[in-house]
Amino acid sequence: MLFDSRLAVAAACVLACVSIGGLVPLARADEGAGEGKKIRAGMVGLDTSHCVAFTKLFNDPRATGDLGAVDVVAAYPGGSDDIPASRDRVAGFTKAMRESGVEIVDSIDALLAKCDVVLLESVDGRPHLEQARPVIAAGKPLFIDKPLAGSLADAIAIFRLAEKHKVPVFSSSSLRFGAGLAELKGDAKVGEVLGCAVHSPCELESHHPDLFWYGVHGVEMLYTIMGEGCETVVRTHTDGTDVVTGTWRGGRVATYRGIRGGKADYGGAVYGTRGIAAIGKYEGYAPLVAEIAKFFRTHQPPVAASETIELFAFMEAADESKRQGGKPVAIAEVIARAEKEAAAREE
Repeated sequence: MLFDSRLAVAAACVLACVSIGGLVPLARADEGAGEGKKIRAGMVGLDTSHCVAFTKLFNDPRATGDLGAVDVVAAYPGGSDDIPASRDRVAGFTKAMRESGVEIVDSIDALLAKCDVVLLESVDGRPHLEQARPVIAAGKPLFIDKPLAGSLADAIAIFRLAEKHKVPVFSSSSLRFGAGLAELKGDAKVGEVLGCAVHSPCELESHHPDLFWYGVHGVEMLYTIMGEGCETVVRTHTDGTDVVTGTWRGGRVATYRGIRGGKADYGGAVYGTRGIAAIGKYEGYAPLVAEIAKFFRTHQPPVAASETIELFAFMEAADESKRQGGKPVAIAEVIARAEKEAAAREE
């Protein structure tokens, strides 16, 4: 039976023990560098272009404000042998990082001895829980790049460990912070948001749930507009396209179109009580990196853990709907099942 009430979704999030936007104190996390000193960042995973791009932004001598307060000083390469997109790129990105002046170390433990904060950049989400464990145990504030994990259960387990150890953690796609996207929620010309339709590239990777690998970018845009409160998800799947429709409490509806055939780009529209507005163009990594730097300085996550959990539950529910031939799947049921699996993975 589908849980379609507001209480059912809320109960599932409580079961997941996810910290919600500042309600859980994060006092244990290291305070990092002292007054006037740079915050030393370490990086786990050198198998994505993000590691080089982010490091250039952090370590730019012209950087000011929060961004100018953080330097990437050390990195552990990592890599996954069964994903060519990881395996075949580690050496090149490791070389580029070394040439930029970043020290390359041979373990996460060695990395932790050299840094105050950590960016988990491994392109493969499956090892993220195990890679995050020692970072969280050491009390280091942690940013986890997309996908947060290789399963919803692992995603919940990461946030529960962070809550247990009172360590600030957040995860986000760069699409969340682009082109005034969040501001559309309060735009007077749009009014109250009734729904949105977003689209993005949606390449698949066999070791991850379908939307986790690349569709997460578009779903992140969708959640930036809609926020929490999705109750049911329905997915239509073909070789070249996925269309996922979510129904939020109060009858609001949002759709995500994942594109694998034809022209693929990022964009969409927001539908409100007063008007319809186009979602702006993607601006690149800089806005996200600025948010990460602010997070490392303040230890205040810019995205609530509960929202990130629901976002990944939305994508898992889309997979379940596909398995069931396009039937509606309740977010609350998906979270409840994953929470049981997560409990066994925390220790």
